Formats: sequence, structure tokens, C-alpha cells
Amino acid sequence: MYIIAGLGNPGREYEHTRHNVGFDTIDQLADRLGITLNESKFKGIFGKGMIEGEKVILVKPLTFMNNSGECIRPLMDYYKVEPDHFIVIYDDISLEPGMIRVRGKGSAGGHNGIKSLIQHLGTQDFPRVRIGIGMKPSQMDLADYVLGHFDQVTRKVMEEAYRDGAEAACAVITDGIQKAMSGFNGAARKDNSEKNGKHIPKE
Repeated sequence: MYIIAGLGNPGREYEHTRHNVGFDTIDQLADRLGITLNESKFKGIFGKGMIEGEKVILVKPLTFMNNSGECIRPLMDYYKVEPDHFIVIYDDISLEPGMIRVRGKGSAGGHNGIKSLIQHLGTQDFPRVRIGIGMKPSQMDLADYVLGHFDQVTRKVMEEAYRDGAEAACAVITDGIQKAMSGFNGAARKDNSEKNGKHIPKE
């Protein structure tokens, strides 16, 4: 069994903001896999399904970003899922909008949601799919930037990135972390998109 978590903030005011790309990617993945997030427990909302014969749980923590670990640790403990079978999807300001980076482990890199996960799990050795949202303007407060919305042009780019991110998370499960990294890192997003559909049914 694997757990795939998308990070974000609950509440209508945060829907589709830069900081909620994890939520939007989980919604994309759930829709295409036919998984309904209809179970509410462990301070999160989640649903169960299959990816190529592997049991999977898709979850959105409802703790607010900075406390994401309060949801994920109890969920992992209950289902006896080890950190290497936990995949997290989240926003990254160090990447251009729409870019995907898959990693097998790493530090929080200044991301408070990942910091909470590392603190609660007691390890940083868990796979992650980072989705670029772009650097903030120099004169803008970071919180205002990540809690803001994409412009119309970037929104179209991000919609494609959610599909790429969903496929990347599936690839970690079906192909392993190394193949997922080589398949999605360092390539143009267009090339990544052409790989899509291998693990996720077409709409």
C-alpha cells in the first residue's frame, strides 16, 4: 500500500492558490483514477483505490499547511505504511511554473508543510513530487505570493502540470523512484506531458 498526499490549506478562500497545487493535483489524480475522497479521519480527507494492482490512499490534510504532519503520521501508523511508501506532492517557488521535480528524499527546503512532515515522521527519507509555482516578485511578501492565485495564462500551464504531477506520483509506485526521476526531471514539461497516460486512464 502507498499513501499519496497533496499539501494545501482547507477552505474556499485558499482554493486554487499557488500553495494549494498539491490539493489540485490530488483532485486531478482522484478524478482520473475514479477515487472519491469521502473518508474523513486523522484530520484529513482521503479515498482508496488502485494503481496498476497496488493499493493506494489519496489524502488531503485539513490541518492547514504548517501542520500537515499531524494528519499524515497517524494515517501512516494506522495503515502501517513506511516512509518509502509515502509520496507527497507540493508547491515549490524555486521551480518555474509547471516544472516537475521528483526526489526520493531531502530537506524541507524552507517549505513549512514538508518541515512538519519531517518532524512528525522523524525522517526526511520519503519520495516527493515538487511542482513549480515560480519565484515571487522581489517587492512582494512570500505569504501573500503563495496564498495568491495564478494569472490566466499561468493557470493553463498549471492545469497541465497537475496532470504531469499526478503521472509522476504514479510512476514512483509503478516504475520506482529512479525511473520516475529520469522520466520527469530536467526535461521540458512538453516532453513530460507526452509520457502521460502510461499509468493514468485517459479522460
